[in-house]
Amino acid sequence: MKNTALTEKHIALGAKMVPFAGYNMPVTYEGINAEHATVRNGVGVFDVSHMGEFILKGEKALDLIQRVTSNDAAKLYDGKVQYSCLPNQDGGIVDDLLVYRIDDKTYMLVVNASNIEKDWNWIQQFNTEGVEMHNISDQTSLLAIQGPKAADALQSLTDVDLASMEYYTFVKGTFAGIDNVVISATGYTGAGGFEIYFENQYANQIWDAIFEAGAPYNIQPIGLGARDTLRLEMGFCLYGNDIDDTTSPIEAGLGWITKFSKSFTNSGALLAQKEAGIQKKLVGFEMIDRGIPRHDYQIADAEGNIIGKVTSGTQAPSLQKAIGMGYVAKDFAKEGTEVFVLIRNTPIKAKVVKFPFYK
Repeated sequence: MKNTALTEKHIALGAKMVPFAGYNMPVTYEGINAEHATVRNGVGVFDVSHMGEFILKGEKALDLIQRVTSNDAAKLYDGKVQYSCLPNQDGGIVDDLLVYRIDDKTYMLVVNASNIEKDWNWIQQFNTEGVEMHNISDQTSLLAIQGPKAADALQSLTDVDLASMEYYTFVKGTFAGIDNVVISATGYTGAGGFEIYFENQYANQIWDAIFEAGAPYNIQPIGLGARDTLRLEMGFCLYGNDIDDTTSPIEAGLGWITKFSKSFTNSGALLAQKEAGIQKKLVGFEMIDRGIPRHDYQIADAEGNIIGKVTSGTQAPSLQKAIGMGYVAKDFAKEGTEVFVLIRNTPIKAKVVKFPFYK
């Protein structure tokens, strides 16, 4: 089990620690609902240092990224971030990721913790033009400071004007007295905020500075439990739950990051799927009757025929109702359609709704 540079901090703060993607991670401190509310209404700090970071450098770095990712990275400019995925050869997804353009020959890819080795090997097999690749995951710490008060809580720590940063952009600057820190505004909670990337050796110093600067805003540490409920309220996909090696980006509603203006891994087959029409689709649903949907529960129609399965589900703290995501046969994917989640073999009524759940 790997630790992050901040594991001792979490334990000292009384976090409940669990194994996650090979790391010892804090799942909750004071309770998921309380932590969820802190991020929605105030500001909270997630240690997400388990995520992976790769640097790609060289004349052909963009060409390699274009070959392996579904989105069009040629649209990026310095300081811009893009959400994308790595399609496999079979119509599924190797991983979803973020692409950061540092300059026209230097990019940072941010990948899921559980897929670091898998993604590295996948990209490496397409690296036929000698692109310099560096896996800096083990040397890099990452904090996500999320919530509507994030900019105010952090502003005293940097000269970067945080409030004016546009969504999906980043800057390299000085933060808490440390140079060369990447400050980005991507977010996985729908509550606004920033991500701070820095070398492990500065982790304790930066953590302490953030909590000192954020004290007037009642900044709190937040675990992965609330991260999951927050992203689910936004309808954001979680790799391994809602997307994986067997789900296509078209089926997952990720057509917007699948650009057929260029050639990429399996693009021909995905274009054919888009044109022919998909047989199943990832949808959001709200429970009408009482019950909480969970991963892998089956979804049925009114006659009891199995039409799909749940990929993620929870009692949504901000909404005070149970919600879920799942793949259903295309005829049941329309907004307002009634479906039934099988909870302990009992059909519990739900209806298909539009993302995001939390408006």
